Amino acid sequence: MSEDIRTSIGLRPVINVSGTMTSLGASIVVPEAIAAMSSILPQFVEINDLQRKASAIIARLTGGEAGFVTASCSAGISLAVAGAITGNNLLAIEKLPDVVPEKNEVLVQMGHVVSYGAPVDQAIRLAGGKVVLVGQATSTHRFHMEHAITEKTAAAVYVVSHHVVDYGLLNLKEFVEIAHAKGVPVIVDAASEYDLRIFLEQGADVALYSGHKFLGGPTSGIVAGKKELVRNAFLQNMGIGRGMKVGKESIFGVMAALEAWEKRDHAGIRERETSYLNLWKQTLDGRPGVTALIEPDPTSNPLDRMRVIIDTDEAHITAWDLADALGRGSPPIIVRDHEVEHRYFYLDPCNLHPGQEKMVASRLAEELDKARASNEIIATPIENRSKRRFEGVLKWPD
Repeated sequence: MSEDIRTSIGLRPVINVSGTMTSLGASIVVPEAIAAMSSILPQFVEINDLQRKASAIIARLTGGEAGFVTASCSAGISLAVAGAITGNNLLAIEKLPDVVPEKNEVLVQMGHVVSYGAPVDQAIRLAGGKVVLVGQATSTHRFHMEHAITEKTAAAVYVVSHHVVDYGLLNLKEFVEIAHAKGVPVIVDAASEYDLRIFLEQGADVALYSGHKFLGGPTSGIVAGKKELVRNAFLQNMGIGRGMKVGKESIFGVMAALEAWEKRDHAGIRERETSYLNLWKQTLDGRPGVTALIEPDPTSNPLDRMRVIIDTDEAHITAWDLADALGRGSPPIIVRDHEVEHRYFYLDPCNLHPGQEKMVASRLAEELDKARASNEIIATPIENRSKRRFEGVLKWPD
């Protein structure tokens, strides 16, 4: 077996049961994309022509009229918003984020203004967009959006994510209906979504995807949708998009990942992931203070995760201390802990190499046994964890 490149350069060989998280490298890149990137790296190409080839593949898989590859889904938000503001006005494109047209307001439901590592609204503001929040955090009604649209409204952004409020807001079909009634285009941020067609089918004008999450391509974003809006977004590469540019290897790698997606054994992958979840459930069932629930993805992606609920008094450890212990151990297991203050975390099976599911089961048992054997309950204040959250970044580089 070849040496793990991570240990050779002094990195921890983490096991990812958090999901398709950018902070961990997102996903395992599929062999087809690796081969495509390697083959094109030594060659020169005309990038715009390569993007035209990518457009045909993106259109075929998404049902859009056109598409292109950019640096990330976050970049896609900025470019799509900028395109809605400037159209094909090359001078306006050069002047962004200073706005020449007054039509620069962008509607977003308040419950959709979340962070994916950076705030959604910042990606809009980078493009010169003025964010107009619609409704309240947990409640948006038709009248909120209808009265928010003015002659200055350039676009409306809809976010699909496990982070958004999942009740009381306008669904996509209603959001589109209201926007289109007043001639406003709808841009959907679907970075971590599995279904490449549904958002355009439901009326979105532009859909944005990550190329490096479920698709298993290189770090990238995909912009797909109506030809005019996609072209206007693509033209931003002569403006703010220059700093978001994507190389030949990423464009070609995404093309290969998309074609591999068409041939992927999706049912077989689900079966394998289910076997991992069943192993972990067998490992956790019957343990004092631990409840293991297999739950469907909240945005209807075709996958399940395991929610591990911890009763501190019985398990002798808090959910966050258990998550931290798993992350510190050998091998380090990184769980999905964004709701850990509610006494649970998730295990996501979608990014494991064969055999790692057993290592996860072993480490879970190890840390839970260690906690039960302790004389005192392991319960550090949750606020301490919050204080430590950005310590590493603020000290970088050491």
